[in-house]
Amino acid sequence: MMIKVNEIGLSSPVLLAPMAGITDLPFRKLVSRFGAGLVVSEMVASEEMVRNRPGTRARTEIWGDAGASSVQIAGREAHWMAEAARMVEANGARIIDINMGCPARKVTNGWSGSALMRQPDHALSLIEAVVGAVKVPVTLKMRLGWDAACMTAPEIATRAEAAGVQMITVHGRTRCQFYRGDADWAAIRPVKQAVRIPVIANGDIVDLATARTALALSGADGVMVGRGAQGRPWLLAQIAAGLAGARVPEEPRGRALADLVTSHYEDMLSFYGGALGLRVARKHLGWYLGPLGLEALRADLMRMSDPGEVISRLRDTLEGLPERAAA
Repeated sequence: MMIKVNEIGLSSPVLLAPMAGITDLPFRKLVSRFGAGLVVSEMVASEEMVRNRPGTRARTEIWGDAGASSVQIAGREAHWMAEAARMVEANGARIIDINMGCPARKVTNGWSGSALMRQPDHALSLIEAVVGAVKVPVTLKMRLGWDAACMTAPEIATRAEAAGVQMITVHGRTRCQFYRGDADWAAIRPVKQAVRIPVIANGDIVDLATARTALALSGADGVMVGRGAQGRPWLLAQIAAGLAGARVPEEPRGRALADLVTSHYEDMLSFYGGALGLRVARKHLGWYLGPLGLEALRADLMRMSDPGEVISRLRDTLEGLPERAAA
């Protein structure tokens, strides 16, 4: 299941979705170390990035060989989208993704994100501006449409391919569904049938079984995992192995898990600095600890402000867990 984004070959058909406040540089690096076909940055507003609003450019940070990393931009004006794309390319990005899927009101009220599903002509003008501004491949992430009466994904996909977009990801919901109900993977199939470039299915893919079903119903070339990866940076590698018929790696336990969590924690503190890093890290610690039933430890860590104490508590508890889950 090899996917090529123009001339860039992706190592697996399992991709990490862009998620605000989650897919920052520390998390993307961690997921990449386990193995992912592509990891995508948090969405960044194009005008805010060009105007250097505090914190925006940090969302687009990349590292080393960025071949398996994409930067996502959003906006409603061609000028700002093109300028942001040029900046991202100059910073070393190998792939640029256009956001036409975010359902948040603060985004759609400004005619960005999934609001563009209601305006195919305007959406195309933004796509053309970005493709024309850079030499790196441009991809597109969108929803099925605005609502059940406005299912524009196949039309926009066709026009986007003609404009030079190299891959399309479709979340199997309309904007007006937000994240309610179940993702409709079968509704992605008309997009796949409309284009020749790779199509990726997104929405509610949380394990190997849902990945297989999403691929079967959509006919897509790969899957994109979002919220299912919270607290499970190894999940994409597990799904990819299962799809390939290879041995599925086990989840880290015991000391391996302690090493992973504390390393991620330290990386967040280094990236954000002490005060902000502590706040950002708390949600990730919660996602790691919740499934383990460590609610008391989780509650304690949410109140701690001394990184050394946090790391000590994490190691003491996690290293004491069995190396393998009970059969």
